[in-house]
Amino acid sequence: MTRSTLALLLALPLLALSSLHFGVRFTPPAEVWRALTEGGTDQAALIVTTLRLPRTLIAVTVGAGLALSGLLMQTVTRNVLAEPGLMGVNAGGAFAAVLLVTFTGEQLMLPVMLAACGGAMLAAATVYGVARLGGGAAPLHLLLAGFVIAALLMSGTQIVLVSQERSMEELLFWLSGSFAYGELWTIVPAAAVISVIAILCLFYARSLDVLTADDATAGALGLPVAAARSTAVAGAALLAGVCVAIAGPVAFVGLAAPHVARRMGARGHAALIPLSMLAGAVLALLADILSRFVVYPTEAPVGSVLAMIGVPVLLALLRRRPRLEAA
Repeated sequence: MTRSTLALLLALPLLALSSLHFGVRFTPPAEVWRALTEGGTDQAALIVTTLRLPRTLIAVTVGAGLALSGLLMQTVTRNVLAEPGLMGVNAGGAFAAVLLVTFTGEQLMLPVMLAACGGAMLAAATVYGVARLGGGAAPLHLLLAGFVIAALLMSGTQIVLVSQERSMEELLFWLSGSFAYGELWTIVPAAAVISVIAILCLFYARSLDVLTADDATAGALGLPVAAARSTAVAGAALLAGVCVAIAGPVAFVGLAAPHVARRMGARGHAALIPLSMLAGAVLALLADILSRFVVYPTEAPVGSVLAMIGVPVLLALLRRRPRLEAA
């Protein structure tokens, strides 16, 4: 185990503990421990158990899920700039969720989660279909199609919100990305989906390694390229849809986390998958904690904080390698 990996493993519980203690009001360790072990109805206990604990677990879950989704996107497109936000998948999940909430008034998390997953999957299928029309779903065509579909879906979301002012007020903060409004129980189905897909990805890690080669080489090695790419895109879309449902269209975690794993020396998907998910959880937690203090005493959307982290990463990648391909 490298020092950087050990540092991430130590950072995750330390940040989780910090998340339980820090906010508009600092909660002393004794009160946090009492709230976690004994519960209670006083202010400190309610803040810890109903606000900070759920958002901490949601940040870890969403961070890990988006990191894996981003890694799959980068593998499929063979481009290290790919991630669910840039590929239109997050936008598809958000658009479907906004449509459901706006026109039906649905507030229950499960229907919203199903709508977001359906929207993300449909967006991924649309991107894949458009790319095939343009050039046989080659990596470059997938990336370009993702940019176009993302812009179209974000425009649609804005039109729906402008036409429904009440929904705009309710959904604006969620659309910026936030871990603060999810319920504790929603972590269970989200974590189950993410865990199952992660296990399957680890099982097929060698196939994912082959997928990073050019299509001719991958085909010569016996990999059914079209089927493997379609399956990986579907898995990435499902991950993104689950995460969008409970946290909004959070961007840049899927971009940055796989790069952190690569910079730490991970090679091959058997190492990249767990390390990317760990890095994603740490990045999401760190951004969530920072969001509480950027405009203190109010709170900034976590998506804005992640953009402050992700945009420099994106610019650095563009500066270092004009023609980027996934490692």
